[in-house]
Amino acid sequence: MVLRTRLVLIGSKGGPAIRPGGPSPTSSLLEIGGRTIVVDCGLGVTRGLTDAGVNLKVLDIVFITHLHSDHVLELGPLIHTAWTAGLATTVRIFGPPGTRDYWHGFLQAMKFDIDIRIVDEGRPDLRDLVDIIEFGEGAVWTEGGLTVSALRVDHPPVTDCFALRFDHAGASVVFSADTAYFPPLADFAAGADILVHEAMLAEGVDRLVARTGNGARLKEHLLASHSFAEEAGQIAAAAGVGRLVLHHLIPADDPSIGEADWTAATRKSWAGALTIASDGLVVELADESSA
Repeated sequence: MVLRTRLVLIGSKGGPAIRPGGPSPTSSLLEIGGRTIVVDCGLGVTRGLTDAGVNLKVLDIVFITHLHSDHVLELGPLIHTAWTAGLATTVRIFGPPGTRDYWHGFLQAMKFDIDIRIVDEGRPDLRDLVDIIEFGEGAVWTEGGLTVSALRVDHPPVTDCFALRFDHAGASVVFSADTAYFPPLADFAAGADILVHEAMLAEGVDRLVARTGNGARLKEHLLASHSFAEEAGQIAAAAGVGRLVLHHLIPADDPSIGEADWTAATRKSWAGALTIASDGLVVELADESSA
């Protein structure tokens, strides 16, 4: 049996703001080892998954790297929408400490709607269909030959932010999550087929800060907590990955910055295969053979 390994970049921008005609915040779809896995749930993930051909009623596994809103804002609405589409089996949500609090808060906010749909439409209780697994650094999950591990990365002031590595039958995909330049990530990602790494362009930071109005405080956060494209290339080179995918782009919606700019910055440190994220972009891996 041949299992497809596919990565779909559902939302490609860093940060929670959206603008007319612009990209959506961060979320990804990973199909590996016969599993359909959602990684992060920024605004727009539900529509993006549907457009990517995912049947929401069989939604199965969700991973959240950290609890910044551009990674978790639409987690509750995704699960609720899947439920209204016919979901009747358990969804497992893996996330950092605090994920359970988020989910319980969402359920409380939607209590009226959930209760009335159970009575009026005969649906199973959504509260019984979700299993929250909070994780830390190290081994996270193993099932059916698929293993998932986590590395705590450097994203101050958030302390529970985790890179994720997915391995199955020789195929491997690593997500950096949000992080400043963090050399231990190279060891974590060593030999991976794909490294999905956040990226920032220096020439766009000042314009972004001016547009959002947060001034020096926002710039200070960006410089302390995120990686430049050249630094992502350094991690990819040190790790010896097969392909670097720049994701969580900052800025992703500056009309004066295009793919050539991202490529030029990354080529200062990385000569290998390179993909610049855009919403809905598909990255295929070689198919796996399953016994």
